[in-house]
Amino acid sequence: MTESGRPRKRFEVLEVAGPSMVPTLLHGDRLLVRYGAAVRPGDVVVLRHPFQQDLLVVKRAVERRPGGSWWVLGDNPYNETGDSTVFGPVPGELVLATAVLRFRPREDAQRSLRARLSWAASALRPLWADASASSRLRAR
Repeated sequence: MTESGRPRKRFEVLEVAGPSMVPTLLHGDRLLVRYGAAVRPGDVVVLRHPFQQDLLVVKRAVERRPGGSWWVLGDNPYNETGDSTVFGPVPGELVLATAVLRFRPREDAQRSLRARLSWAASALRPLWADASASSRLRAR
């Protein structure tokens, strides 16, 4: 806690598992997440699954609902691993963190200079709130 009584915002690196956020995030990507940050529509967020609260999931916050809950969706429209279309709005207290940065680990097979440069150019990407993704997802 800070002197003002607010909790400190802390950062952590998490690994993405599964295809629900493709093409934004791929299986094996790493996320730098910030706990306690304000959530805006379009943010990639980490939340506790409403029915399995020991399971953390990564989704896009699409819109804030009355009462402070969030409608969250995966970016991959062909994946049916579960989002608000399955479990409904997520209570705000289950939304734990926002993703700040995505980075892809380098594969051992990337030995050539070209492969390493290609990886370096695409490995690190900031994840800002994407309002266009929020609108696009809300429409589907």
